[in-house]
Amino acid sequence: MAGIYLHIPFCKTRCAYCDFYSTTSIPLRRRYVQALCTELRERRDYLGGEEVKTIYLGGGTPSQLGGGELEMLFATLDEVYGTRQCEEITLEANPDDLTEEYVEMLRRLPVNRISMGVQTFDDATLRLLNRRHTARQAVEAVERCRRAGFDNLSIDLIYGLPGETDERWRSDLSQAVALGVEHLSAYHLTYEEGTPLYRMLQEHRVSEVDEDSSVRFFTMLMDTLSAAGYEHYEISNFCKPGRYARHNTAYWQGIPYLGCGPSAHSFNRIEREWNVASLDQYLTGIESGNRRFEVECLDTETRYNEYIMTGLRTRWGVSPNHVQETFGVSLYRYLMEMAAPYLKGGKLELEDGSLRLTRAGIFVSDGIISDLMSVES
Repeated sequence: MAGIYLHIPFCKTRCAYCDFYSTTSIPLRRRYVQALCTELRERRDYLGGEEVKTIYLGGGTPSQLGGGELEMLFATLDEVYGTRQCEEITLEANPDDLTEEYVEMLRRLPVNRISMGVQTFDDATLRLLNRRHTARQAVEAVERCRRAGFDNLSIDLIYGLPGETDERWRSDLSQAVALGVEHLSAYHLTYEEGTPLYRMLQEHRVSEVDEDSSVRFFTMLMDTLSAAGYEHYEISNFCKPGRYARHNTAYWQGIPYLGCGPSAHSFNRIEREWNVASLDQYLTGIESGNRRFEVECLDTETRYNEYIMTGLRTRWGVSPNHVQETFGVSLYRYLMEMAAPYLKGGKLELEDGSLRLTRAGIFVSDGIISDLMSVES
């Protein structure tokens, strides 16, 4: 099986915290979609004939595309790769884009999952982040999707935002649980260099939350969603039983994927490649038949490190037997030697052939993952 990721770089406005590649050059949308369709056709052999099971439209803001542009994309996807066998087709959307008409249009497409960037239900903080929607619009967007028949919805939240308090975070979680969405992703705010929010931090207009607060917010996240019946299946991701994000899970499990669009990455188990992070260069490259991209060949240590880095974040963990069979005895021994003190200290567990983080281990996961990765790469 394999997946396809399509990067839709267009945003009406830029959020203050975001460092993903995006552009506000909305008039270029149709030209861009035509280039994206060309790339999809030209790279049909990249996945080696593996059946495409998931498709993900991320951004940017995919919901900035109109119905005609989305129809063109899905017609190409169906023609070249087939969409009928896909288990999951996700479109990222801003709540304010999900009008009655837009949601009805999405129902006529193969899209069966919507991922909504909510971030917080606090209107003052949404304005600080330069988000376009209000808390009320986010709630109404979920309700609208339900009425249209979508039964697989995900929302994103951010915690550790400027001025975050226990009360505000608890309120965000309560509102999220009340919506009853099938999936929820929650990420701690990172101040990325070059973003407006980073500049605000440097100018002392906002301040970072302290480490104790971060731990407390994460604990509240786990406890609240667990009590509401959500499975904690990846450090930042929670779902109703069995409703995990299949596309993202494939990333974490090392399943091949094709990424199209500027800055999009592709992986075929042997090498990783990524397109140029420039809309202008992407368009001229595709239109001239000279796609601009870079390639990295993945040696054994690099593939081992990626397996540890992604797999240990999930509830499925990593398999020592798989490490031995795939990466060799030396890396297997290294893994078990480095894992030993964490197993003894109760931060890792080895059950049913899988090495997994315990709840105590999740709080120090970055350090554990770093120690278990090979230093030879």
